[in-house]
Amino acid sequence: MALPLANPFRALAVVACALLTEASSSGQSRVVEMLRSSPREVGLSADKLAKVNAILQGRVDKKQVAGALVLVARHGKVALWESFGKLDLKSDKPMPLDAIFRIYSMTKPVTSVAALMLLEAGKIKLDDPVGKYLPDLKGLRVYAGKDRTVSAWREVTLRDLMRHTSGFTYGLPNGSAVDRLYIQHRVGEGTLADLVHTLGALPLQDQPGSRFNYSVSTDVLGRVIEVVSGESLDKFLSERILRPLDMRDTGFTVANENLDRFATAYVRDHKGVLRASDAPTTSRYRKQPKLFSGGGGLVSTARDYCRFCQMLLNGGELDGTRLLQPETITQLTSNQLPAATMPLRLGGFPLPGYGFGLGVMMRLEGKTGPTRFDGEYSWSGSSNTYFWVAPKIERIIIILQQVEPIDLTMQLQLKPLLDSAIAD
Repeated sequence: MALPLANPFRALAVVACALLTEASSSGQSRVVEMLRSSPREVGLSADKLAKVNAILQGRVDKKQVAGALVLVARHGKVALWESFGKLDLKSDKPMPLDAIFRIYSMTKPVTSVAALMLLEAGKIKLDDPVGKYLPDLKGLRVYAGKDRTVSAWREVTLRDLMRHTSGFTYGLPNGSAVDRLYIQHRVGEGTLADLVHTLGALPLQDQPGSRFNYSVSTDVLGRVIEVVSGESLDKFLSERILRPLDMRDTGFTVANENLDRFATAYVRDHKGVLRASDAPTTSRYRKQPKLFSGGGGLVSTARDYCRFCQMLLNGGELDGTRLLQPETITQLTSNQLPAATMPLRLGGFPLPGYGFGLGVMMRLEGKTGPTRFDGEYSWSGSSNTYFWVAPKIERIIIILQQVEPIDLTMQLQLKPLLDSAIAD
C-alpha cells in the first residue's frame, strides 16, 4: 500500500521534451524525453526536496537499503530525479537513473487500465459476473468455519475484482483458514488458467462485496483480459499500453542487454542485514514466466512509470495517444467501496479518510473540508516501491527501492515532507 535526494540540482538543466515520439528522416522513431525544470519553476521548494534526498541517502548510509531512486514531477515537468546508493552491493555498482525495478503490486493499475480499455470497447461491463468469462468461477461458495461453506449471496463481479471485494484472498502464511487452503492447493503455480481453475474449487473468504480484502483478484482480472481479448496478458499489455506509451523498459522479463541496469533484490533479515534474494544474472525475470501476474509481475523504471502516471493525470491521454476517456479515468480513481466496507482496512489496520477505486487507493475529502490533496491516488509494491498522483496540484511522486519487507515508517516520514514542498 502507499500511504499516505546526492545533488538536488541535477534536475535543473532543461532538456527538450514533450514526452512524445517523432519520426526521424531515417524512418525510425526517436523519443523526445521528459521536460526537466527547477523546483521553483513548478512551485516546489528546493530546500524541502533536498531534505527528501537526505532521508533517502541516510537510509543507504545506514544500510537499510542498497539503493533508491526518487522522481517528482509537476505540471508535466520533472523537478527531481535522483538516485542513491548501489544497484548491487556485491559489484559496488552505483544506482543509475534508468535502473530497472521489480514493481510488484504497482502492476495492478496497469492491469486495471487494460480491463477498462475492454470496457470502453464494449467487450465487458463492470457488474458482469466473472463467471460469465471464467466458468470455473461460477457458483462459488463462502467459507463458514470448521470445514463448512455456504452459498455466496451473489456472484463475484468484475467490479469486485478491481476494488478487492471479491472474497478472494492472497494465501498469506499467517492469514486465515482460506489463506491456508490457498497454500495447500498451491494457488498461483502454473498459468493464469490454472490459477482460476484452482480457485474455482476453493471457498471464498468473504461474501462478495462485503469486505475489502487485498487478494489475487487482479490476477483473475488478468485472465479475464486474456479470455475476452484472445491474447496472452503480456501481449495485450505490450501492444495496447506499454508500446503506445513508450514504456520501453516495462514488461514481465528483462532482456540480457538490460541486465546491467536491473537492480538486485534484497531481503532485510531479523538482524537488519541485507541479503540478496534475486540477483540479475540468475533472476527468474530473465525468462518468460508461466503465469503473467497482472497483480504483481511487471518490472519498470521511474521514467516509464512516470509516463503511465502522466497518462492517468492527463485523463487517459499522453502525447496524442489516448488509452481511456476522462470519465473512465474518473471511475478508476474514485472510491468504489460500498459504505458497509468502510473504513478501508489493510493488514487489519483501518485507514480512515481513504477509499479504493478500480485499482488504486485514494485520499477522500476530510470532515474539515476540501484540501488540495483530496483525490490523490496511489499504490505500492512489496519491495518498497511507491507512487502518488495528485490531480488537484498536478503532481506525481515515484519512489523505487528493492528491499523487503515493506517499510511503512519511511512513507510516513517522506510523504508529509513531500506534501509540504508545495510552495504555491
